[in-house]
Amino acid sequence: MAGSSAQSSTAERIGYISRIESFSACHRLHSIHLSDEENKKVYGKCNNPNGHGHNYKVEVTVRGKIDAKTGMVMNLTDLKKCIEEVIMIPLDHKNLDKDVPYFTTVVSTTENVAVYIWDNMVKVLPPGLLYEIKIHETDKNVVVYQGE
Repeated sequence: MAGSSAQSSTAERIGYISRIESFSACHRLHSIHLSDEENKKVYGKCNNPNGHGHNYKVEVTVRGKIDAKTGMVMNLTDLKKCIEEVIMIPLDHKNLDKDVPYFTTVVSTTENVAVYIWDNMVKVLPPGLLYEIKIHETDKNVVVYQGE
């Protein structure tokens, strides 16, 4: 029976933990693969030559076995350090297009920001632990990326 004490003492449990941080950054949606006219048509006011900014909220979720000894999927202090290294230092209060080399050739859409964060988080987290990156660009616009 699900949830019985006999099963819970031997079964491996899987947990999900998330850490949420906020960062501010500016960018301009502009593709080097499109003409100026096409960029204006595709990105509208977000193609403003002077850019625009967001107060992003990012959720990093890891998934893994709950360790029988520690009771944790991962130490949240360690996850916080990884987020500081991958997100806060390179992205907070930055112009994504000018300060982050990745976005020199990649359009700084929120989808691509999520990919950037994913690709760099997998480098610093234990293998197979990263589950999802969720970015709230605004209260109404949210992007989810799971490494696919």
